[in-house]
Amino acid sequence: MRILLVEDEPRAAQVLAKGLREQSYAVDVARDGDDALYQASITDYDAIVLDVMLPGIDGFTVSHVPVLMLTARDAVDARITGLDSGADDYLVKPFDFGELLARLRAVIRRGQAPQRPSDVTLGDLRIDLRARHVTRGRDRLALTTREFALLEFLVLHEGEVVGRGEIAEHVWDTAFESMSNVIDVMIQRLRRKIDPPTGPSFIVTRRGEGYMLVRPDGGGGG
Repeated sequence: MRILLVEDEPRAAQVLAKGLREQSYAVDVARDGDDALYQASITDYDAIVLDVMLPGIDGFTVSHVPVLMLTARDAVDARITGLDSGADDYLVKPFDFGELLARLRAVIRRGQAPQRPSDVTLGDLRIDLRARHVTRGRDRLALTTREFALLEFLVLHEGEVVGRGEIAEHVWDTAFESMSNVIDVMIQRLRRKIDPPTGPSFIVTRRGEGYMLVRPDGGGGG
């Protein structure tokens, strides 16, 4: 999941971005309204976390993307304007980071159709998208935050071929080097961790197209 964080206070932006990245989100940061609108116009984000007090934001014209706005406790007019202009939810400062994560998951869920699952089972593999961990039987698998983000993206597009460009767009932030082989390497690492000891891989390679997550009894090869 790729998030645009719009926050002009450097320390707050750094703390929030770090926390979100630790939860497997790819995060881009915009410092003002003009930068936010520009980034939202050229990048396909899954959600936007927006400080409504930012200069340069004259409306929530960033649109079809789910928006979670952050407001001051007494900013009632700003909340009303934001919600009327298209924001999906708001969170009053100061807030608990756990609540921000819960509200962010909720706006992303509402923005997806069909509704995203919270729990996916592939053979004896259980992927808990809410708790953000993967288990096989009673054993929890040790996935890095980036590996989990990649798996989550594939799960949400189960049965669809997703190209490297799409994966890069939603799993990596602006520091990603699109010409590198990092996606292929990450896919191989993920396969080693989640695939069954015997039988085909859950992640199918479509040569020249990309990758696809399939059920153990699903079709496809690679």
